[in-house]
Amino acid sequence: MKTEIVKSLTGSFENHAHIIEDVEYWFARDLQILLGYTEWRNFLNTVAKAKISCETSGHAVSNHFVDVNKTINMPKGATKDIDDIILTRFACYLVAQNGDPRKEEIAFAQNYFAVQTRKFELIEKRINDWERLMARQKLSLSEKELSQLIYERTNNEKSFAIIRSRGDKAFFGFTTQQMKDKLNIPENRPLADFLPTISIKAKDFANEITVFNSKDRNLKTESNISDEHVKNNNEVRSLLLRRGIKPEELPPEEDIKKLERRLNTENKIIAKKPKSIN
Repeated sequence: MKTEIVKSLTGSFENHAHIIEDVEYWFARDLQILLGYTEWRNFLNTVAKAKISCETSGHAVSNHFVDVNKTINMPKGATKDIDDIILTRFACYLVAQNGDPRKEEIAFAQNYFAVQTRKFELIEKRINDWERLMARQKLSLSEKELSQLIYERTNNEKSFAIIRSRGDKAFFGFTTQQMKDKLNIPENRPLADFLPTISIKAKDFANEITVFNSKDRNLKTESNISDEHVKNNNEVRSLLLRRGIKPEELPPEEDIKKLERRLNTENKIIAKKPKSIN
């Protein structure tokens, strides 16, 4: 497909896009013309196939295809109400996928919406990665705070490791080493560096409660602080279990160190890209 045609079609598709509450959408009547359909009823057949594809892929049709009525102007000042459908970008992608790729407009749309949908997935993944990294850093801070508190109260450098290990046993139902073996985590690496975000945040929450209650109740012995930490981890675990989440059964995620390096590399690449005011 020639560059001039690609630029022209890109402009046409983008000019017909609408945005409401940060959600980009197109009207089916506009998309019908953009995709080269002359008959509305023929286009509706393609839309119907797209709805089936949407449902099959596990997405709610009502979230991506919304029936509406529009009033259009007619000759001599008259108006007419017509049926239309609001289509999200994902819905447009599915409509294009169910069209005839031999048509130039549909071939373009299949790739246009595929690329844009992929961009959204990449953005969503980056946000999730960033959230996990921030959660891990927050857990490190709460562990440091708990470690300092334990040392101040017990004057024993080994107490924190013992208490944290008991907390892991309460949270996972397995010891720290058993969990590392279960998830194939290297011996010299922290368990938390391979946990999913939900587990990291849960462990951080348990730490925060332990620190708060240890200060509030003036707990001074290793035994008392350890019992408090075990209790908090048990209760956080119970909350997760009630919501159908078993932390010991969640698969490991990317090494947090590798994730951090990848995000930093991406940031450097972005920073090198020239910015334009156009």
